Amino acid sequence: MARIHLEHVDLEFQVGAARHDTLKSAVSRFGRHRREARTVKALKDFSLSIGAGERVGLIGHNGAGKSTLLKVMAGIYPPQRGTVVTEGHICPLFEFVTGFEMEATGWENIRTRALLLGMSPKEIDQKIDDIAAFSNLGEFLDIPVRHYSTGMFVRLAFATSTAVDPQILLLDEVMAAGDAAFIESARKRMNELMLRASVVVFASHSLDVLPSFCDRTVLLKEGRIVADGPTADVVRLYTAGPALGA
Repeated sequence: MARIHLEHVDLEFQVGAARHDTLKSAVSRFGRHRREARTVKALKDFSLSIGAGERVGLIGHNGAGKSTLLKVMAGIYPPQRGTVVTEGHICPLFEFVTGFEMEATGWENIRTRALLLGMSPKEIDQKIDDIAAFSNLGEFLDIPVRHYSTGMFVRLAFATSTAVDPQILLLDEVMAAGDAAFIESARKRMNELMLRASVVVFASHSLDVLPSFCDRTVLLKEGRIVADGPTADVVRLYTAGPALGA
């Protein structure tokens, strides 16, 4: 059964230190004001368990740790301390342009991204025409994606990334680009994807949308859990006391 379990997790980043990739860059900075490195604690003694069948929202102001937490769950950020256990195929739908090659065609990028998402070559063959149709890019799939507009690129990324059948779905305020018809199709596709997944974790600022997707919500502040419970109750706490999410 799919599940996520974090126990006493600490995640820290070193920021502010000047980096010298070459001797020339080091010399060019000689005599300038030196920036002191400092440690930012993104998650602090963080413990959370999410079981099969749960849809969990993450809320909190910018910098609270929502996106960082999703990346820890996805295995992108390994913590300095603590334990992270995930069981089930994970589909992270954030930074979902990762894995695309600018010089490759749309067709080639569909295959590359799909492989990175864990699809087998056979599964890709079965789904590639549907992915292409959903993107509505037509003959543009035959040319390198470096020629795409931002909207076209996001269409391709979204169409490919949402073609998976995940057990654990991690979302970070997924936004679609394009005309109204595509945006509506994207919303419908996201709803279907969330229904198919066993576990959904959804970081969002859309407090009016969250209750329709998540029964449980976690409120974060400065890398810690402030509240964890029924979505309506946690959203009410968050909106009633802005300082909780600051």
